[in-house]
Formats: sequence, structure tokens, C-alpha cells
Amino acid sequence: MKKILFLFSAIVIYFSINSCHSQEQAAGPDQNNVVQYGTPFDNVPDPQDVTIYQVNIRAFSEEGNFQGVIKRLDSIKGLGSNVIYLMPIYPVGEERSVNSPYCIKDYSSVNPEFGTLDDLRTLVDVAHDRDMAVIIDWVANHTAFDNHWVKEHRDWYMQDSTGSIINPPGHNWKDVAQLDFSNQAMRLEMIKTMKNWVLTANIDGFRCDYSDGPPYDFWKQAIDTLRNISEHKLLLMSEGRRSDHYRAGFDYNFGFQFFGTMKRIFERGRSAKSIEELNISDYVGASDGQQIIRYTSNHDVNGSDGTPLELFGGEKGSMAAFVIAAYMKSVPMIYNGQEVGTPYRLTFPFTSKNIDWSVNPDITAEYKKVIAFRNESVAIRRGQVTSSCSDDVCAFIKKHLDEEVLVIVNLRDENIDYILNSEWANTSWTVMGGGTVRLSQQVSLDPYQYLVFRK
Repeated sequence: MKKILFLFSAIVIYFSINSCHSQEQAAGPDQNNVVQYGTPFDNVPDPQDVTIYQVNIRAFSEEGNFQGVIKRLDSIKGLGSNVIYLMPIYPVGEERSVNSPYCIKDYSSVNPEFGTLDDLRTLVDVAHDRDMAVIIDWVANHTAFDNHWVKEHRDWYMQDSTGSIINPPGHNWKDVAQLDFSNQAMRLEMIKTMKNWVLTANIDGFRCDYSDGPPYDFWKQAIDTLRNISEHKLLLMSEGRRSDHYRAGFDYNFGFQFFGTMKRIFERGRSAKSIEELNISDYVGASDGQQIIRYTSNHDVNGSDGTPLELFGGEKGSMAAFVIAAYMKSVPMIYNGQEVGTPYRLTFPFTSKNIDWSVNPDITAEYKKVIAFRNESVAIRRGQVTSSCSDDVCAFIKKHLDEEVLVIVNLRDENIDYILNSEWANTSWTVMGGGTVRLSQQVSLDPYQYLVFRK
């Protein structure tokens, strides 16, 4: 009888262990006992040295899942990017749903639409093997209405006078429920879950959605906790514009104003000198290499405003705009598909069209050339900028130690004669791509032409 009882007990223990393991693989981080998966990535780039590649998992491939991303990691690496940013990986809410990936049903789980925790881990492992860091989207401000927190911790949400949980104030986001950041228990649980993803999936940081919503002291609390994971060097991106995000410890703020300014330059003829103003206002409060992220497309504006080809004068104009984003005073972000000049919008909820990677190889080659120069130039990535823009031309010099780079970009669809300032005129330079040139006092530029020189 004792042998039978021992055998029965062993069988029960075996199935209990395997059942728990299966649940952890499906659900994501174990909230109570998290151990480090894999080896923390040693080569996370310095915040000033990154080129970010945004992956919209649904639109990225025919599969629309992690495996579809894994298949193209070599292409992302070949483009020159060293940080991959994945849009939300969590299950999407169904109550009041519009199928938005930013409507989080469970912060601790992987969306089965994309695969399993093991699939995510494989994606991160393969990216690390290719010397690329991986950050994931974090949606702190609100959850889905069918998130389990709603039933278990109703007091974690903002409520109206009748006790009904409200939508985020000031927005038309009817599918999500506003969290209450005065509730310390909620804050601690969220921060613990963020930390758990770092350990469980071995990720290298977060892009924090609508970071202007939660208060400064929450972000300070969260970032201090994350920075204390000593084995990990994390990259933390604020999708916000508040200057106190720098003080809270984010590496990056988001270049909303740059995108809007570039649109006004291209569509309404606004002066290129307005970019110089952003180089001051975007960096109020920044220190120790903190950066602004600038882009010519992302998942929001691609669907609502248009593709880079639509907004910035076609192939030539969109490349001119990207050169400024990549070279002037920022860290660049590329939205998946812009590097092949995707001629159609990837519209919300990003399930109707996939990217055709076979189109416009000439545009891809141009992006590779621009990014490669950024990657090899310390002056571009870390140098001090001195600008001398005209109404039509964005022109600037970047200097770092003995390296000096001069960039001149025509932002008009017409021939422009640009007059160099006295310090730049009558100087000799090496042209990006090879050859040398001695500049006179005037440079004649074709429509949307950009010139890059180094010495």
C-alpha cells in the first residue's frame, strides 16, 4: 500500500510541476517567483548611439506573429538598426473593444495572436545573437475594461460620482479604463510586472506609451526600480513631451514637435529655421546624453496622416527629411516598411495589409547608406551641433574631437542656391560616399537634395 501511495504521490507531483510550467509558458512572468531567463545582453548600445526600428507585429509579416519577425531580423540588422522596438505584446481586451493593441487585458501574458512566451524569448535571443537590443511597449496609463484588475481591484481605477470607472479624461479612448495613480498598491504591482518582463523575457527596456498621462513621481519610482536591476542595462523611451521625463530618468523623449514642424515645412512652406528652435525646446531638462527621438513615420501618423512618401515630397523629399532626423540633434526611429517606401498606409488596427518587402530596393539602399554613415560617425551621434539654416535649407555642422561633418539639406521641391556662412565657405571636405570637394561661398541644390561632407 505504501508503494502505491508513493507512486500516486509522485504522479501527482509530476503533473503539478508540468502544469505549472505550461501555465508559465503561456501566461508570461510568474508574479511570485521570477528568475532570470537567459543571460542579460552585454551590448546594449549607449542611448546616443542607437537607431530604433519599430515593429508593428500585426502588419510586419503574413504570419503577423513573433515568428514572422524572427524571419526578418537579419534584414533589420542589415538596415543598420541596433534596437528593435516591439509594439504591445499583451492580450487585447474584448469588452468595448476596437481591437487596439494598446487595450491591455493582462499585463503579465503574451498575446496568443503573436505566439508564446518561448516564441518571444526566441525573438529576443536571436536579436541578441545579432547584436541588437529589444525593447517592448508598456501601456501604463490605462487597461482594458476586462483586465482582471477591474474585478479584483476596482479601487485601482478612477471613477465618476456614480462609481463607474471612467475613460482617460480628455481623450476619445472609449475602449480603455483610466488607472488611478494615487493608489500605491496599483503602482507597486505595475512596477513589479515591468521588472518581471525584464527578467522573464530578457528584454532590454521599454517604450512607455502616453507617458504624459501618469505623474512624474510614478515614473521616477518605476525607473529607479528598473535601474536597480544591476545585471541589465536598460533603454527607456518616453512617448511624451514633458521635460520632467528627463528628470525621472528616461533616456528619451518623443519628437512630436519635430514631426509636426516637418509637415508644416513641406506642406505649408514654413521656414526651415523652425527646426533650430526645436533643438532648444526639445532638450529643456535633458542631461548626460539624454536624447529626443525623431521620426518621419510611426504606427499612429502612418495611418492618420500618411506615409513619408505622401507627407514629405515622395522618395527624394522623404529621404531629405529622414537625414535631418538621423543626423541633426536626435536619435532616429524607423517604422517598419518605410525603408522600402511602402506606398500605402498601415491603418488601425493593423490587420488589413501586410508590408510588401520586395518593392523599391533603391529606397532601401538609400536608407542603408544614411544609417551606415550615422553608425560610423561619432560626430553625428555625439557631436555638438552648430546650425545655419535658411528658410529653405537646413544646414549644420557636427563636431566631436577631430571629426567634423557638414550637412546641407534642401527642403523645397525646387532648385535652391544656399549661401554658406563665412566659416564654412572656401573649405575642403570629403564627400560621403567618396571623393573630395572644395566648397565656394554658394552651393546649388537640386530639389530635395542633401549633401554630407566630412573632415
